[in-house]
Amino acid sequence: MAGGLKLKAVTRTQGANEALKNGTVRPHGFDFAFEEVPVLVDAFRRMVREHAYDVSEMALTTYLVAKAHGARFTAVPAFLVRGFHHGAILYDPESGIRGPKDLEGRKVGVNRGYTVTTGVWARSVLSQEHGVDLDRVTWVLSGDEHVTSYRPPANVVPMLAGASLEEMVLSGELAAVIGLNTRTTRLRPLIEDPGQAGLTMLAERGLFPINHLVVVKDERLREHPRLGTEVFAAFARAKQLYVDRLRDGSITEPTATDRLNLRVMEVTGQDPLPYGLPPNRAVLEELMRHAVEQHILQEPLPLDELFAEGTRDLTV
Repeated sequence: MAGGLKLKAVTRTQGANEALKNGTVRPHGFDFAFEEVPVLVDAFRRMVREHAYDVSEMALTTYLVAKAHGARFTAVPAFLVRGFHHGAILYDPESGIRGPKDLEGRKVGVNRGYTVTTGVWARSVLSQEHGVDLDRVTWVLSGDEHVTSYRPPANVVPMLAGASLEEMVLSGELAAVIGLNTRTTRLRPLIEDPGQAGLTMLAERGLFPINHLVVVKDERLREHPRLGTEVFAAFARAKQLYVDRLRDGSITEPTATDRLNLRVMEVTGQDPLPYGLPPNRAVLEELMRHAVEQHILQEPLPLDELFAEGTRDLTV
């Protein structure tokens, strides 16, 4: 790669990439020109619709849908964000809903689009752990999809203009809502003890769901054949510094994300944020399967082809 190459990039500062954002870690052969985007999903949308960045953090399901619709960017297996989603399903305890199966035949709100990754993982909890027939639920969206050519199934509908998901749940029009940030104390997680439910899933199935990865514009990958490998390496070095800090207890004011990663490390005894395709193949295949079952993808995409050449066997 030629010296002086600068790549327009966007990624929200967090533990796993902080060393890269603050310059402690420097990539080899190029530099990042980071753009700060206050609402990260706006950057996802710009990348999908305009290919606005050379390198971008992106939600996993958004990436899968974009690739299925011909997006001209490709991922490297740096998985920046993970989380459990049992607590993302909220309901009003005064509504008469007793458990997940009561959602069948009812309307459930979804914050933003149907293809939002949190929604996919949360619906997988309903179907896989609680036997909910997702096709018997009407999913009511508060926003549109990043990938404009995607068409949702018939049981996915937009909410009326000017409506509020929170008010619709509180009024009983919606039985529950997924992915809503709310300050009301009346709404509660539908899944009992969601934090422990996530850790139980981890202990029993080894599953720590992936939410975000990193994509690189195909044009840049063609111009610089080693770019995918070097982008991965830069994010991997920053992540390793973060995991080292988790292990040695040097994070003095841990965030909720830090505490979750520490808890995952306690349960597994391993790096909570493994990068690379080999250690993440199972979780990626599971997300792909849920995306097909939820009518987001017509069929699973060839997993190896979703990642840049030179990065498919890398592991950190």
